[in-house]
Amino acid sequence: MLEIRDLHAYYGAIEGLKGVDIQVADGSITCIIGSNGAGKTTLLKSISNVVTRKGSITWNGQEITGLKPTKIAKLGITHVPEGRQVFPGLTVRENLETGTIGWHGFFGHGRYEEDLDRVFQLFPRLKERENQKGWSLSGGEQQMLAIGRALMARPRLLLLDEPSMGLAPLIIEEMFKKIVEINRVSRLPVLLVEQNASLALEISDYAYVIEQGRISFHGKASELRDDPRIVAAYLGQFAGQKGA
Repeated sequence: MLEIRDLHAYYGAIEGLKGVDIQVADGSITCIIGSNGAGKTTLLKSISNVVTRKGSITWNGQEITGLKPTKIAKLGITHVPEGRQVFPGLTVRENLETGTIGWHGFFGHGRYEEDLDRVFQLFPRLKERENQKGWSLSGGEQQMLAIGRALMARPRLLLLDEPSMGLAPLIIEEMFKKIVEINRVSRLPVLLVEQNASLALEISDYAYVIEQGRISFHGKASELRDDPRIVAAYLGQFAGQKGA
């Protein structure tokens, strides 16, 4: 569904991506792993066109490289950014409503209520905290809210940037189970950027390793998980441990 060819991205004179090639297949979970500063977040920002970049990005055969971020979002490419970025002064329900802007005709539309119920079924804690302000939620609940808000937009591709950041191990495990559920139930393709390489490789179909703005390895996630080079660089003592 998504194909990236020879992608370069820039922060002023600094080149963050250096000729990246990536594909995301329909219905798959594809992960990008790498160290801090390797270019993972820059890759997602490049797809959403919020950084300066050049190269080719096609979505279902349509060239989208020159489209504005709003146009890309309307095509169904929905970005859950690093750090959640929920609206702290809005309630949980109001945060979810912001995900419908530009899609549903108006709040209260039948499809809106249907989508809201689906999010609450996926994340029951959001239903329990429906009228609480965003600032009052725990980090894990804010991550649920950020993903739920993205799902309200009825995405066709979900971009997830570091969903485990700052979360406790048990919450991380729960979050990754939800990501798998979202993918498996709806066949929604997911492009996952994640520093927890072991968990990312465990739930993904295909994986890319990015180092200093370049793709250094790629292949089936199950194979990379056992690759000695990946074990040494990214998995270490946790290699082979489920949920590490």
